[in-house]
Amino acid sequence: MIRSSSPARSPVRSPTATSAGDSLHAQEYAAEARRIVDEGGVHIHIHARTPDGAPSYEIEDFTAIHDAIRAEIGDAAILNFSTGTIGVSVEKRAAYLRACPPEVGALNMGSMNYAKYSARRKQFVFKMVFANPFDEILELLEIFSELAIKPEHECFDVGHVGSLAPLVDMGVLETPLHADFVMGVVGGIPPTARNLAAMADNLAAIPGGPHHWGVIGISREQWMLVTAALSLGGSIRVGLEDNLYLPSGEMATSTAKLIAQAHQMVVASGRRAATVEEARALLGVRPRVAT
Repeated sequence: MIRSSSPARSPVRSPTATSAGDSLHAQEYAAEARRIVDEGGVHIHIHARTPDGAPSYEIEDFTAIHDAIRAEIGDAAILNFSTGTIGVSVEKRAAYLRACPPEVGALNMGSMNYAKYSARRKQFVFKMVFANPFDEILELLEIFSELAIKPEHECFDVGHVGSLAPLVDMGVLETPLHADFVMGVVGGIPPTARNLAAMADNLAAIPGGPHHWGVIGISREQWMLVTAALSLGGSIRVGLEDNLYLPSGEMATSTAKLIAQAHQMVVASGRRAATVEEARALLGVRPRVAT
């Protein structure tokens, strides 16, 4: 399955806003979604933004982007909303999920140091603690269950994969699971093919499988990890949220450019990109009902 990331630099505001220009931001998302689908992408991960580019967690922004994309591509891709935040309450995240439920919701599976390091400067470019405690995970899972949203478990380390097992045992997670392994963040698991295989092996050991998994490679390691995932039988995500460059070193002008490259790699590996219907079945996402 080929996924995407959120359309780059695509801020969105409510289409009912008084400024005609505000509604154009939602159309940027829709236009990029069309390009993604045309290149073979079937699963679009979305972060909402305001017109000035700041992250948004407002109902009107998520509703605008959802409606604009569905108007453009219909059911041709699975829509996935981010719930990853710093300092934003579960209540606020729940509000946009309830107002406009996506088919899939990204769910970070544990707290961690999260940083970027410069070897040249011998210092961290930035560093923070990314808090995702079990209490918040359980609250979000309850909301996901209420709204029939399939969780995408974003695992930044092997321990995050291990955190899935007690949740399955508690009965708060329906199997089979859908997990993505995020590799290349300083503070998380190092981005190597062997570590990717270890993550997949740990997921396979959780009861209720076979589970579905994919890889999210950060920055320059993205293409190596795409190759490794294709060899190991996993799915792949590429997009400007994670990496700005094609394998040649050329800067990508859109997420769709990265999708096109990934599609070529899928074919070259001897595999075939999933259709959106096949992707919904692989992830355990219910077929959409037209509204």
